[in-house]
This record gives sequence, C-alpha cells and structure tokens, in this order.
Amino acid sequence: MFPVKENLRRVLDSLPEGVRLVAISKYHPAEYIMAAYDEGQRVFGESHEQELRQKHEQLPKDIEWHFIGHLQTNKVKYIVPYITMIQSVDSLKLLREIEKQAEKSGRVVKVLLELHIAEEATKYGLTPDALRQLLSDGKWRQMSHVRICGLMMMASNVDDEQQIASEFETGRRLFDEVKQQFFASDDAFCERSWGMSADFPIAVTHGSTMVRIGTDIFGPRVY
Repeated sequence: MFPVKENLRRVLDSLPEGVRLVAISKYHPAEYIMAAYDEGQRVFGESHEQELRQKHEQLPKDIEWHFIGHLQTNKVKYIVPYITMIQSVDSLKLLREIEKQAEKSGRVVKVLLELHIAEEATKYGLTPDALRQLLSDGKWRQMSHVRICGLMMMASNVDDEQQIASEFETGRRLFDEVKQQFFASDDAFCERSWGMSADFPIAVTHGSTMVRIGTDIFGPRVY
C-alpha cells in the first residue's frame, strides 16, 4: 500500500501550531483513510456525495467529514445528517438549502464561504464583491441551523509563487474585512481554509488555519 502513515506524519510535522489538516481522501479507498485514522487523523475531505456516503457508512463514526467540492442543492439532503462542515458554499441559494435540510435533521451545520480569487476561470466561488453583497444582504442572520465559520479559497494553479502569495493575501485581507464588519463578536468565524499539496507552505504564511492536502498524503488518485 502507498506509504500513507509516513506521508501523513511528514505533512503534520511541517504544519505550524494552529493550522489544522483536512486530509483530502476523495478517489482513495477506505483502507487508505483507515491508515491515516490509525495515526490519529480524524478530519477528511470529500467532494462527491455518493462516494462520501459510502465511506461514511463503512468507516468509524468519529470521523469529521468536510465537503470540499461544488455541492448541488439537490444533494444537500443526503449529506446534512452527518457532515461536519461544508467548505464550498458559493451562493445564498445553497446556504438556504443547507439551512432547510439542517433544520429537518435537527442539526447546526458549519459552513465556509468559498471565494473566487484565482485568475484562472474556475467555475465556482464568490467574487469579493459578491461575498460582500451576500453578507450585507443579511438574510443569513435569520438562519439558525447554519453557522458561517470563515472563508475558503484556492490559489491559481501556477508556478509563480508571488502570484500565489498575493492571492492568499487577498483572501486574508477579505477575511479581516468581513470579520470586522459582520462577525466581530462571533468567535466561530475564525477559519481560513487555503493551501493544498502544491502551495500549503505559502498558504500558512498568509493566514491559513486549515489546509486541504490529498496528494502529498495519499498519492495519485486510485479511482
């Protein structure tokens, strides 16, 4: 089997205090997840509802599952009963659906608002202005089954480390801005989820509190 335990330990040893690891386990089998679990890792990230549901059913129940991919509103009802955090909220419509399904399940679901800062044409995420508009609109304040805990973003997939650093810094400035304006008294709004296998060392120097690492732990996708 791929050396998951050794890789996990190396990644964890490289993270400064205060930065949590979300081990991105999508496209990897349950035994890889169990290898990381046996080393003490409890937070895993998935991006496909069906795959996540299967893994949730067969793996230990104290795993903290984070949904990290684009989430269609018609899939929300399937994951809300057990998901810990949805990191990829990119619209008020999706936020409302999570609120609706979480209320049905009698749960409060943590979410991150996804930013679109990278210069490449990715499909999803809120532009800085759209983020400000969503929060200024205030409809989220009436949602008692959703807890907005911070922001998530991806940097451009480029070799230019200065560009990557600049994009992460834009994310950090936006976080500080909306924290002060909308969440100043809310300690739950504290997460900055940025940094993946290729760029997490840069991310942690620009305010990341949560890195999403898959390849460096689990290797190339298995299926």
